Amino acid sequence: MKKRINLALQGGGAHGAYTWGVLDRLLEEPEVEIAGISGTSAGALNGAALKAGMVRGGPEAARENLDWLWSRMGAINDRAFEQWMEGVSPRGIARAVRMSPFYMFGETVARIVSPYAFGPFYTNPLRPIVDVFDYDKVCSDAGPRLYICATNVRSGKIRIFSGEEISTDAILASACLPSIFKAVEIESPETGEVEAYWDGGYTGNPALFPLFDRELPQDIVVININPLVRDAVPVTPQQIQNRINEISFNTSLLREMRAIAFVQRLLDDGTMPQGRMQRVYLHMIADDVLMNMLSEATKLVPTPPLLAQLKAAGRSSAEAFLESHFDDIGARSSVDMVEMFS
Repeated sequence: MKKRINLALQGGGAHGAYTWGVLDRLLEEPEVEIAGISGTSAGALNGAALKAGMVRGGPEAARENLDWLWSRMGAINDRAFEQWMEGVSPRGIARAVRMSPFYMFGETVARIVSPYAFGPFYTNPLRPIVDVFDYDKVCSDAGPRLYICATNVRSGKIRIFSGEEISTDAILASACLPSIFKAVEIESPETGEVEAYWDGGYTGNPALFPLFDRELPQDIVVININPLVRDAVPVTPQQIQNRINEISFNTSLLREMRAIAFVQRLLDDGTMPQGRMQRVYLHMIADDVLMNMLSEATKLVPTPPLLAQLKAAGRSSAEAFLESHFDDIGARSSVDMVEMFS
């Protein structure tokens, strides 16, 4: 019998290529079935590409769709190129990107100029990519359930898009960093009013609660690309802002994980009757060592050599997870939440 899992896909700009690698390996595994996906920002793009591919032609088509997505983002699927770049460390790439005139100019402009200042000349560079997703398949009842997270600007509340609500604008809203992009306006189905949305990472990076449905499996695999711990204290304005964003984007996820840990303790000690609340098994795939080598610059500038290294690292992390924790799926959490929150 296949092991059924849900995926929780974090946002993190170009670092989402790490998630691409994780998904690429999981889709190769014949004993794993992806039943549900919650995604934010880059996680929303990855989730939509995976779902459309699964509906079109199963795991292999999903892998092809993810390759297509990241080729549009700047990746080069060329083994010779990857081998040539193996000697360049992620830290070296990060330093080069941070010091590049292109990044320095863009970062300076983003700090002093609102995206609204560009008027009719404003364009969202992600729109040409997201526009061509096959939404008949992205919104289909077939394949894994897909949930996309965005943040309502006026209320500060999370909005979850699913089914036919998922659109180009919903995915762009989920990936809308307000210092770079204009808020994405979408009509509310409840009120009929047009609401503005920012990146879903502020309220759910990603949201776990949509995956608690009893028709979905108990296991949630979080693919984490924002490091929970950074050993170095940030000192430059860019490093400080980046760490503020990482902490902010991780807070919503950690809050939900803490609530899950609390419910599990109540179930374990008998305080809450079995069956009253669903037992959730949490797992995490991450590479904090790699992510600590990178920077705010590498999130915003998708350089081909780094995307290749991120994909390879994601595949390696997924392989290690399957080797160490495949038997945990359906039986127990592989995340030690007592240690995490102590």
